[in-house]
This record gives sequence, C-alpha cells and structure tokens, in this order.
Amino acid sequence: MRMGRLLAGCCVAVLALSGATAWAADVTPDRLTGAGTDAEAGNWLMVGKTYDSNRFSTLNDINASNVGGLHVVTAAPVGGTEPGGFGVGSMQGTPLADNGFLYVSDPWGTPYKFDLSDGKQAKLVWVCDTGIDKDTTAGIVLAHRGLALAGKLVITPLNNGHVVACDSETGDVVWDKQIGSTGEGFIAAPLVIGDKVLVSQSYGDWATRGYVAALKVDSGDEAWRWYAVPEPGQPGSETWKCADSGNADCWKTGGGGMWVTGSYDPATNTTYWGTGNPVPMFDPEYRPGDNLYTDSSVALDADSGKLNWFFQYTPGDYHDYDEVGPQLLLDTKINGEDRKVLAHFGRNGIFYDLDRTNGSYIQSGQYVQKLTWTKGIDPKTGKPLEYDPTKSLQTYAEGKQDRAGAKATTCPNIQGGSNFFPTGYNPKLGIAYAVGIEGCSDLAVKVVAPADVKAGQLFQAGTSTNNGVQTGTVNAIDVTTGKQIATQPTPFPMYSGVMATPDLVWAGSTDGTFAAYDAKTLEVKWSMNVGTGFQGSPIAFTAGGKEYIAIMGGATGQSFGHPELDKRATANIVWVFGL
Repeated sequence: MRMGRLLAGCCVAVLALSGATAWAADVTPDRLTGAGTDAEAGNWLMVGKTYDSNRFSTLNDINASNVGGLHVVTAAPVGGTEPGGFGVGSMQGTPLADNGFLYVSDPWGTPYKFDLSDGKQAKLVWVCDTGIDKDTTAGIVLAHRGLALAGKLVITPLNNGHVVACDSETGDVVWDKQIGSTGEGFIAAPLVIGDKVLVSQSYGDWATRGYVAALKVDSGDEAWRWYAVPEPGQPGSETWKCADSGNADCWKTGGGGMWVTGSYDPATNTTYWGTGNPVPMFDPEYRPGDNLYTDSSVALDADSGKLNWFFQYTPGDYHDYDEVGPQLLLDTKINGEDRKVLAHFGRNGIFYDLDRTNGSYIQSGQYVQKLTWTKGIDPKTGKPLEYDPTKSLQTYAEGKQDRAGAKATTCPNIQGGSNFFPTGYNPKLGIAYAVGIEGCSDLAVKVVAPADVKAGQLFQAGTSTNNGVQTGTVNAIDVTTGKQIATQPTPFPMYSGVMATPDLVWAGSTDGTFAAYDAKTLEVKWSMNVGTGFQGSPIAFTAGGKEYIAIMGGATGQSFGHPELDKRATANIVWVFGL
C-alpha cells in the first residue's frame, strides 16, 4: 500500500480502505483482444473500450426508455490538485473497470483503485505513489488521459518522462523506467498489445519530437521507437527544408507530439496513431516544407514500429490543427463496396474516411458549423484545395499570418473541431460521434531566434486568441457517406469525449453538465449539472450485476469567453450514475 505524499491532495483521506472480498482476474492479451465480446461486456479494460477505439458498449439496461431515472450513486474524490506552470491540471482520463473495480488517474498520472462491487460506494483500495516530483515540472500543461491494465499491472505514463507499473492488487510499484529525455513526457493512456505496452511522447509543442515507444510489459525495457519527425536522411526528412530557414536543425524541435492513444487491428498486427502539429505552431517560415509526418494518421507494424503508411491532413500547417485525435477502425460499405476504414474527426473541422489497409483517401465532409481555412477538399487526393506541393510555404483560404505582420482569423478554433476528445462509433447504426468547439481564433506570428529555443519550453512563435465567445456541439456522421446527419448545439464548449451505447450517446460539458443524447437524432434524453467541469470521458460497466455509468470531472482551466465558467468547482471527482 503506497499512500505517500498523495494524501496532501484533495480529499483522498476521507475515503476508507476497502475490505474487498474478491480480486479482479489478470488482464491477459486474450481478454484485451476480446474486450468487445459478451464475456467482457461489463468491463472497460482499455481507454477506447476495444482496440478499434469505437468506445461502444453493448450494455443496454440503461437506455432511452428509462434514462430519465438516472441519478448519482456515488462520488469519489481524488487528489492531484497541486498546480503546474499553467495552473491546476485537468481530469481528462477515461476510467477503467474490471469486475467491479475502477481504476482512475489524476492530472499528475497517479493511479487510484476503487472497489464498487457493492454498487453503493466507491471504496478506496489503494493509491500508487509514483514518486513524481511536483515541484520540478512547473512549465508543463497538467493533464493525464488514462491508464492501461496488463496482467496484474496498472501502467501509467508520467509527464516527467517516466513510465511506472503498479501492482493491481497492492498498489506497489513493480517497475519504473525513465523513457523520455529533457522536455519529454507522456499524457496519453498507454496501449497494451501482446507482451508490449505502447506509450507516446506528448510534449511536441515544448520543442521536442513526438514518438511512439514500445516497452516490454514485464520489465519496461524498450523494444522499439518511431519518431513523428524524421532525422536528416530518413524518409520524409526532405519535407523539412530547414536550411531554407537559416536553421539547419529545425527538425530537432519539430513537434509532432502524440498525445492521444492509438488503435490496433489484430488481423494485420497494425497500430494506428495520430500526430501533432509542426513546431513552432504559428511560424511556418521557421520550418518550411510539408513537415512530415506531422498532422497525420500513421500506421505502424506493432512488432517493429516500421511505418506502413501515412496520410497527412494539413501539410505545412500554421493553424495548430494537429491530428492526434482518435483513429476509429470500422468495417462498412461505401458505394456498395465492403471497406476497411479508418475514420477520423479532424481537428481542422473535417471528417475523413481512409482505407486503413493502405492509407488512401476515400471521402470526407465538414462537421463544424463555420470553416474558413480551406475552400474544400480535393476529392481525389484528400488534400486541401489550396495545397500546392511545389511550394515550401502554403497559403490556405483564410490567408496566413506571417513575419511581416499579417494576421489571420481561422475557423474552426485552433482547439477544434474535435481535439483530443475521444470520439465514438455505433456499429449497429453506422454512425460516428464527436463533441467539439464552435468558434474561431485570431493568429499572429512572433519571431523567435533559434538560440532562444530550448527543449521543455513552450515554442509557439506566435499568439492565438479566441475570436469571440466559443460554444460547442455534439455531432453525428454517417460513415458510409462521410456526411453529418445530426448536430446538437451546446452553449458551452464540449471537451469530454463521448461514449456510445445501443440507443444513446453520452458526453460532458465544460460547465459541469453530463448528458445522454438520442443515438440517431442527438435529442437530449437526460442531463444533470454536477458543478465540476468535464474533460474526462464516460464509460459503462457492471458491478454486482447492475449497469453503471462513470465519468471523471474537475477543473477545466478555460472560460472560452464565458465568465461563469470560472465559478466551476475545482475538486477532482469520479462520478458514478445508476438507476
């Protein structure tokens, strides 16, 4: 039992230790591969529910006919409210559930285990003390997007570059590996594939390079690593025309942070990840070229890390439209033909269907209300119509901000469309879902000299401000056409991500409202405001034979032009709802 320094956080000490009478079974590779089967319907063993990241639960005891009776069953506070350089961190994770036990992480990546087997109270079993020094990471954005279960381990990646495995029964640290170098760290939940656990370097905006690293589950030893920004001489390096900028080493601080968990196709042993924006984000003259493999979906061989294919959405990006968001894997018919699809809600406001066997473009459609950065997508290439492969610096439809002082207003807002927010897919209806932000941003360049760029320091080379008050939406897309079929406006930006059940879609808002929407029309069927803003994402699970819904809430740190959002509760809470 490792309670350690964590009792100084918010409220953990008020919870009693559990007298649990049963232990969860080992989380084996077979259980993870079968996470979508009836045998695992009551569990939520990985961040996306299943390897395809569909976040679809077949549980249906809570449904559109009775959801009006939903109420809070229990609320379990956790710690992690110590601020970093950008203030108090955000609860952006997805709980994991295994046979009545809940596993959650706070903004510092600290794992907690709760026993909810009696269906009445979430009793604290343990807190794993990762040993993270909260006084030496002042310059980072605090957020953590979840844990991974493997065997008897609970694995957490940390913002200081460590990856820690805790014993799932005792909470003791089993292994602790320093994987990241200076300025590098991890936000995304890990992805366990066989005997490996994949973690992704998240702090590309802090003048580093994003990567996926595969570690051995039993020891934490590294097996392979793939970088989103290639070194000189490697394929793709020719798209970093650093010499043209007067800084031959611009690739070393090129970004491509990878801060959302990837997906996996067991049939082809391929793992799919999204990559972040090129850095600096607002000054393309610092790093001319298309800047591969930023702003892309990438397919990697899970055994070796070899790049199988990539698709870049916004070459030479200067809008901060990184494409780290979830990679939905689905099989469907398009134009009467069976297709294996990777579907992706672009942060740039466009929904894409790609062929996941080779990365070729199939179709796309706009899902935000206002989009000005491009006049459209080329139906043959999937690239923005303004894209010119002969140019080192792109100029998209809204015009670009530049070193001469020109400024640009771009829509959607630089945070989306949909950002890191988990998306979902209902295979019974053929509908994909995402929440997001509706609004625009004003952008300007601020030149930074290469000598002033340091790994671990935020490297924007410009400014971005919200253009007016930002609102939100819940969106539904027919994956067979790529077109929007329903949208539900919300008064506040949506940050929490979604979960799909047979006839409902679930999501939380920054003002503290948690809601269930009709799966076809997005009509609100039930909602409750609990006061803690939501950036975490919901799950469905069973305990004692009953279905429950869980979601994490806490400080969200942004007002988006809504002063009333600054009045939200800042406590970090795991909310559990039931009938």
